[in-house]
Amino acid sequence: MRNMNGSNTLLLPGSLLQAGLAILLSVAAGCETPASAPATISAAERPAGSGVVIGVVDTQWLLKESKLGRQVNDTLNQFMKDRQALLELEQQELRNLENELLRQGSVLSPSAKQQKEDQLRQRMLDYQQKAGNMSREFQTKQAELLDEFREQVDLVVKEIAQQRGFGLVVEKGKNTPTRYYDESMDFSSTVLEILDQTTFR
Repeated sequence: MRNMNGSNTLLLPGSLLQAGLAILLSVAAGCETPASAPATISAAERPAGSGVVIGVVDTQWLLKESKLGRQVNDTLNQFMKDRQALLELEQQELRNLENELLRQGSVLSPSAKQQKEDQLRQRMLDYQQKAGNMSREFQTKQAELLDEFREQVDLVVKEIAQQRGFGLVVEKGKNTPTRYYDESMDFSSTVLEILDQTTFR
């Protein structure tokens, strides 16, 4: 496993260290952009020390595109598939009991019929409880794997941010507070490259 926090610093190719991926924003209270500054000034053209360098990362895109993200999705799909197979067996047994009750209903004594109906109702309740438990198991497994994925992404993001001098990294995508950003601030592709080159336990 690549040591993200040890003495062996993660090295990035020079082409990945372009200044265009950072933007300098003013954070001093009451500080305004000088009137002489052009409205279309790029991140690379801003003078050093004029503000905080910010980077943007798309975690959802990384989950879909990275090898590690695909492993997470494959594991979740297999986890659900295995449990779905168990539920389908339960469903088949319930259908068999129901069909048996329909076939024998006319010849069974009232007490025997009532016993069969009670048995079917209990099996249906058991099935519903089992389905609910499996749904909760899936949600727990999903949260666990996504947390592990995010931890690995954060390690890579931190390493790149430190090398590039980012003072802040924000997340873009649905359900995030990020409303707008300059495209040059997005270094998700660099995170993807490093993430795919890194072997995690």
